[in-house]
Amino acid sequence: MKDSRLRVRSLVTALILLAITSLGVRAQETAGGFLSDLHEFRVNNYMALDAYYRFSANGDTETLNEIVVGINSANDAMNTIIESTTGVLSAEQIEGLNQEFDKFKSLMRSNINDVRKTGYPDLRLVSDMANQALTMNNMATDLYQVAQESGQTETSPRIEAARSAAVKMAQMMAKYSVRTNSSVSQTFQGSATEKPLDEQAREFDQLLATVMRGDSGAELKDVMNDVSSKWEFIRGSYINYNEKNVGFVIDRYSKGILKGLSTTIELLQSNA
Repeated sequence: MKDSRLRVRSLVTALILLAITSLGVRAQETAGGFLSDLHEFRVNNYMALDAYYRFSANGDTETLNEIVVGINSANDAMNTIIESTTGVLSAEQIEGLNQEFDKFKSLMRSNINDVRKTGYPDLRLVSDMANQALTMNNMATDLYQVAQESGQTETSPRIEAARSAAVKMAQMMAKYSVRTNSSVSQTFQGSATEKPLDEQAREFDQLLATVMRGDSGAELKDVMNDVSSKWEFIRGSYINYNEKNVGFVIDRYSKGILKGLSTTIELLQSNA
């Protein structure tokens, strides 16, 4: 009888420990997902901005759809962040970011409507939007760092470097796009406080080098080599951004790099 009771107690204890462990794993995964959502939020807002600059020059419906996809993806990430129960960030911090995002979306709508009505952008509104995008994404980056330092999230240096590289690439795409679209480039060069493209490109060099370091399986190695090759092909265009280049080629290769970095992050996470 005593043996039976001991077995039951042991079983109950084991189940409680298993439940606690499972809760801990789920909390860690959710906190990790919180960082992932903040990352997607930053990348997609820059992608929407990049698409807008191209749309301002051509008014193309397909390019307009790219803006919509970027904003919707950022909106989905923001909603997930708001609904998060991880407690990684305070409600005030999240609401502050959401308010900055609302300002950005409002400016984006106004700028799109201007192009659709008149055929060209209002440079004052475009400047306001570019500055708001930088303010918003700087806040998102600061909150990302706060979340990292909270102790509730933990990712490898290579994953963090890949995420930072993706944000940097999306930011460079928007900066390059505004310089190469004739409708705005002569009088507007993006946010006044943003780093020059050549400086951002050299920062991307360092981030990519960090991602490339370390053990890699065959699939991951192939993906990273492809990213590296694409970067080598367009790097000079970002460094020497005042030279005339074929904008759509830079855009296509940059998007390929972003896709490769996204795959790299997934593979690194699966191998963690």
